[in-house]
Amino acid sequence: MNIGLIGCGNISDQYLTNLPRLPGINVRACADIVMERAKARALEYNIPEHLEVDELLERKDIELVVNLTIPKAHGEISTRILNAGKHAYSEKPLAIHRSDGAKILESANNMKMMAGCAPDTFLGAGIQTCRNLIDKGAIGEPIAATAFMVNHGHEHWHPDPGFYYEVGGGPMLDMGPYYLTALINLLGPINSVSGMTRKTFEERTITSESLSGTKIDVEIPTHVAASLRFVNGAIGTIITSFDIWGSQLPRIEIYGTEGSISVPDPNTFEGPVSIQIGYEDNWKPIDLTHPIGGRGLGVADMVAAVKDSRRPRADISLAYHVLDVMEAIHESSNQENHISIESLCRQPPPIKPEWVEGDFTE
Repeated sequence: MNIGLIGCGNISDQYLTNLPRLPGINVRACADIVMERAKARALEYNIPEHLEVDELLERKDIELVVNLTIPKAHGEISTRILNAGKHAYSEKPLAIHRSDGAKILESANNMKMMAGCAPDTFLGAGIQTCRNLIDKGAIGEPIAATAFMVNHGHEHWHPDPGFYYEVGGGPMLDMGPYYLTALINLLGPINSVSGMTRKTFEERTITSESLSGTKIDVEIPTHVAASLRFVNGAIGTIITSFDIWGSQLPRIEIYGTEGSISVPDPNTFEGPVSIQIGYEDNWKPIDLTHPIGGRGLGVADMVAAVKDSRRPRADISLAYHVLDVMEAIHESSNQENHISIESLCRQPPPIKPEWVEGDFTE
């Protein structure tokens, strides 16, 4: 399938490294609002054409477009892609507001096109190995989960980190999709949340080289904590923060009636995975059961889904559910009450251990 890419910033490197080696994908063109950026990516990765955004959307030979724009542009660009009669796959989050996500859903339905969204890290070896353990009953019935993503923000490394502290940024919208998508893959959808948030610093100072010393006004909460109740009855706790200097917290743990699983960083495709059963003192390392994978697996699954006339695993209903949960967490904090989650999604089908990396054809 011929695909195009809109947005040639930092994350495009990972996609353009991985996509050409995945089956069924031909990267035909890239576009960016800054044409020099698009030209540079086209030269670097041997992409046949670099185009204006409107030119790419008008191309009849491009069937699917990957949206790698900044978060606050995701909703508009994905909607335009779908309305141009092309399948759309977006970097996370799906959008920065439910209303924008709903427009993407509406366009996908009206145009009868597929829409999907990162993260696709849950398709990698680490989380699929954990899913396999849970589905086999290795820890009994899942009853609880914890998830922690805590650091001191991105201004010390990112060349232009201002958008992380604008509306549409913050630790939950930035990193929450990885953690919530992993939890939903492992435990199923969420039916209610209770959140608390705070903004610790009104201003941040960039220390990365290109803009070192530049001050950033902080518009959004930078520490977000929440309780989650899953449809299956399990209870989760999640903390995402840009305000913490150091921590020894695990990334994700799943607790069952018979034992516990340590889940690897959901912003990676690898391990390690370990399990503890009953009164055993030690955690036992678990060999990965699947190929590791990399950014672009969600696109490959969507290409196969189009061919097989099925829903992709990283589909829009999953991404919209994650967006709904994240927005509800902030609303819960503002309103000081529990919020019921109105959206529903399926638990994505697992990948069989004998899967060949990138080949999602069924």
